[in-house]
Amino acid sequence: MLSRRTLLASVAATGLGSVLASALPRASRAQTAGMTAFVDPMIGTGGHGHVYPGASLPFGMIQLSPDTDNARWDACSGYYYDDKTLLGFSHTHLSGTGASDMLDLLVVPVTGEVRIKPGTLADPEGSYRTRMSHAQETARPGYYSIVLPENGIRAELTASTRAGLHRYTFPDSGPEGKGAHLLIDWAHGFRNDDRSATRLLSSSLRLMDDNTLVGSRQVRQWAQGRVIHFALRMSQPAESMTFYKDDTEITGATAYNGKSLKVALHFKDLKGPLLVKAALSAVDIDGALRNLEDDGAGFDFDAVAAAADTAWDTHLKAIRIETDRAEDRAIFYTALYHAQMAPTLFCDADGRYRGMDKQVHTLSEGQLNYSTYSLWDTYRALHPLMTIIDPERAGAFAQNLIEQGEQSPSGPVIWPLQGIETFCMTGWHSAPVIAEALNKGLPGIDARRAWAVYRKLAFERDTQGLNSYRGKGYIACDQEDQSVSKTLEYAYDDWAMAHMAQAAGATVDAILMRERSRNYRHVFDATTQFCRPRLNNGQWALPFDPRSMGYNSKLWWDYTESNAWQATFLNQHDLYGYIALFGGDAAFEAKLDALFNAPSDLPSDAPPDMTGMIGQYVHGNEPSHHIAYLYAYAGAHHKTQARVRQILRTQYRAAPDGMAGNEDCGQMSAWYILSSLGFYPVDPVSGVYVFGSPLFPKAEITVTGGQVLTIRTEQGGDDRPYIESVTWRGHPYTRSWITHADLMIGGELVFTMSDTPNLDFGRAEADRPPSFQVI
Repeated sequence: MLSRRTLLASVAATGLGSVLASALPRASRAQTAGMTAFVDPMIGTGGHGHVYPGASLPFGMIQLSPDTDNARWDACSGYYYDDKTLLGFSHTHLSGTGASDMLDLLVVPVTGEVRIKPGTLADPEGSYRTRMSHAQETARPGYYSIVLPENGIRAELTASTRAGLHRYTFPDSGPEGKGAHLLIDWAHGFRNDDRSATRLLSSSLRLMDDNTLVGSRQVRQWAQGRVIHFALRMSQPAESMTFYKDDTEITGATAYNGKSLKVALHFKDLKGPLLVKAALSAVDIDGALRNLEDDGAGFDFDAVAAAADTAWDTHLKAIRIETDRAEDRAIFYTALYHAQMAPTLFCDADGRYRGMDKQVHTLSEGQLNYSTYSLWDTYRALHPLMTIIDPERAGAFAQNLIEQGEQSPSGPVIWPLQGIETFCMTGWHSAPVIAEALNKGLPGIDARRAWAVYRKLAFERDTQGLNSYRGKGYIACDQEDQSVSKTLEYAYDDWAMAHMAQAAGATVDAILMRERSRNYRHVFDATTQFCRPRLNNGQWALPFDPRSMGYNSKLWWDYTESNAWQATFLNQHDLYGYIALFGGDAAFEAKLDALFNAPSDLPSDAPPDMTGMIGQYVHGNEPSHHIAYLYAYAGAHHKTQARVRQILRTQYRAAPDGMAGNEDCGQMSAWYILSSLGFYPVDPVSGVYVFGSPLFPKAEITVTGGQVLTIRTEQGGDDRPYIESVTWRGHPYTRSWITHADLMIGGELVFTMSDTPNLDFGRAEADRPPSFQVI
């Protein structure tokens, strides 16, 4: 398994761009009457948010968006707010990841001479890069536009489920104009740095007719060997075309093979705007051509954009909040927007898709296949959120993960991207997604099929330190990298697999997995009260600094995008067994206090993901996301309330750099959504949510059977973060937690807030969240 950081050679030199809230473009503000009016896609395009501002549908196959750069970490999504130049518009993007790929099929609208080289940020002269201005940029769900100041071209983008639609309005495009052309760069993709281009194994381009271009390619990038086919159709025929291979003009045919192909499509006398529609397929060109027609809208740009707006409006209505603070509304609904951008659809209109075994499969009627599962991140809050607002889709994701595990030669998936296992990050966190779905009774999950796949991982596979983990109860740091994090994460996956085994009727396996999920004990050092790297001979590795990434900086890291401070609190499932290791509630509470109050300095080799720091709490990366809620298990729930409110108010802003760290396919946003509503799943598998500190006077969610879950906050405010009391369905409620099953029957959950803590709320052992429940 790889850390995201090992994939990007130039990360160390990356700096955090400074973006002020006042820099938000006016054009990105509300332009519709529905819920989409509250969304600002520019939030997260700066800082380390790594999101893209372009056009897509909820969980759609196409992400049509502008690319400002493709050669550094902060341009992982292809777009970075601080950039001053634009490359063009490509059709696939990752939302907020810490590693990159995609950026398939770049379209560049141009007037004047053909320039075929992309140039660089530092040296754009003579390239097809063009200046851009946020003042002439508009972004809203399902729509993006910009006017390019150098040539006056107005570019507009929208998307349907499987196709992207461009509308280009060229100035002076008549017979006396400068001559318009589209450059199609089929070699474009993400580059680890300015010297190493996307590794194309093969590619081809073919002009089917004067209106239709098709192509295929296979790419070695993050996803090794990803296959893409495209079909692109124009509303007006090209008068002529010029093909380029390795940046050299070639003639004599209308179809070419090579590793670096581009084509310029020339238009002399355009009659109104030029519409360009493009679709992709991982199966074949015929699939891409069918996907091109799937929406039935042809070149009706306004109809497609309106349908996109309606689709997003429907999905954003999943949660209805009331607040007097416009900034809170923008942050919330932009988070809800970002939380529904991935996983992404990965199957053609005819039901075919390329599976994890690299073979073509056909889905049964009504089924869908998905890609872009950032599971190390999203099992924590994104998938739990989906079980509340869209349980049918959450169940489909879980069953899809089972099927992908059946197909994959590597077994249960880790980070699948378009039919390829990237092996990125540690653990097999598809397991908690499936176990959570089973535990919550989501429809369509086959427990026996699931356990058949995961049992081999649990008891048979020898990879990534599993034999050491099984035999010693921990992974030896002198034999395997990221040993501490892997031990802790494997333990949580064991907990998830115990539930999976029980659901499949494998009771003995469930007992074994449940006991093995307590392997976290073997990397906990009671003397220092930290989880530490341990040598193969059983001794603790020296030297030890809880801020460091590992005991031997020349060898490898012992922690995954974290250090001992964060990893020590990675336990999510056996909190009371864990608290006992510290010596009881007071000691555990003191250790949590020490985390939040520690100096925030980090060693020079710390990954750039470790941002959004409060002491040594790191909100910009996922291992910290549940930590503020752990006070509840020690009976100090008032400290959870205070810390959660602090994080909500300091780590999210309505600004391009308004995210504390990588969005990571919805996880950063899902944390905000659930926490601002007032609860969070410390252990998603358990179906239990711990209360935090709700923000809004009122929120409503339509749940099972059309019932409404209403969350009210009385006597709230920024200076009143503490819970004085709670009522549930009209009755006093003393617990600091609530179950998923309770929330899904609907009713009214009322929090009465105060400016002083109620030390008795959640203090009694009977009122604390359950943990390590018997299955």
